[in-house]
Amino acid sequence: MVTVADSSTPAPVLDIVVPVYNEQTDVAGAVRRLRDHLRVNVPYPSRITVADNASTDSTLAIAAELAGEIDGLRVVHLDQKGRGRALNAVWRGSDAQIVAYCDVDLSTDLNALMPLIAPLISGHSDIAIGTRLSRSSRVVRGPKREFISRSYNLILKTTMRAKFSDAQCGFKAMRTDIARQVLPYVEDTGWFFDTELLVLAERIGLRIAEVPVDWVDDPDSTVDIVSTAVADLKGCARVGYALTTGRLPIAELRAALGRGRGPGPDIDGVPFGLVGQLARFCVIGIASTIAYAVLYLMLHAFLGAQVSNFVALAITAVLNTAANRRFSFGVQGRAGMMRHHFFGLGVFLFGWAVTAGSLVILHGAAPEASKHVELVVLVVANLVATLTRFVGLRWVFRSHNSVRDVAGPAGAMEGAAE
Repeated sequence: MVTVADSSTPAPVLDIVVPVYNEQTDVAGAVRRLRDHLRVNVPYPSRITVADNASTDSTLAIAAELAGEIDGLRVVHLDQKGRGRALNAVWRGSDAQIVAYCDVDLSTDLNALMPLIAPLISGHSDIAIGTRLSRSSRVVRGPKREFISRSYNLILKTTMRAKFSDAQCGFKAMRTDIARQVLPYVEDTGWFFDTELLVLAERIGLRIAEVPVDWVDDPDSTVDIVSTAVADLKGCARVGYALTTGRLPIAELRAALGRGRGPGPDIDGVPFGLVGQLARFCVIGIASTIAYAVLYLMLHAFLGAQVSNFVALAITAVLNTAANRRFSFGVQGRAGMMRHHFFGLGVFLFGWAVTAGSLVILHGAAPEASKHVELVVLVVANLVATLTRFVGLRWVFRSHNSVRDVAGPAGAMEGAAE
């Protein structure tokens, strides 16, 4: 990160960053409008930082020229592209008490800026985000963007157990002392940066304030919605894996920064609810079905239909039970593990009986059926067994957590002895 131009001002209370990439048409107007708003409506020393991330047009030159005209304007340049990379670098290096950012199109009404930073200045909250999904927000955008935004936030709520309402609104602020300690663990350099930061913040017990905003979609936006959505889903998978494997020091960060359990989810109890459990169960079920199909087709030439079905079902059933135990129903540790797998074995035997019976019926009706027809019939039969598996596992794991909650440490020790 290189500071290209900086009007010399003392350390401000607020440093609001405008990340830009090839925005030569909009950058000057956005900076002047933002400066006018700060001057009239924000009673604290403020700075605007234009963070140019590898623009190839005249954006950097225009911003540097503006810095010579406008007090309290800083321009920094990064050699690599990425909004998340720019925000991470500038926020961590800022000398302000509070760091914030807004998109260069200023789609968010700036009248929400003071409500955004007020809970941070008072010490009430650690992070503040604008939300377009509050009932009191006024939003103008097309049905495509509305559908994608709401679908993405629903995915976050069901798969990541997120409680914040709007991950991708380009209007956020954070206490700088917190940013310096948390941002080194945020890996994304693009649009998923916001989501990753908020998920991590919830897990370590930071307090997140949400501010309803008025928002008007920029029809000239160059953001590729589809590629951004795909990148965000990949980011969800990466962060979910990091959380479940312990790659992130959640406990240490919570001890150092968290406010008790904070507003985040209860990651040790039975979280999720029916919708979240069902969503994760379906994802695991799809993966299990694909694994089952691959194994069945690989083994069919050597073992025949019935034996291949049995072996493929047995292998995927063990993995399915373990995955659902951990991810769908939030059961951690070894307590009750043997009992859970014995139950999973019972469900496996039921599923095997259903699928084996379907093969018998198919071969009786169509003796010359190909292995691919057999596979279709088996997948349908597996769907019936899967419904039974979900109901059964939900009952078993809910019973496990209920016993643990009532028994306390003694009950947990007895479970571990299983």
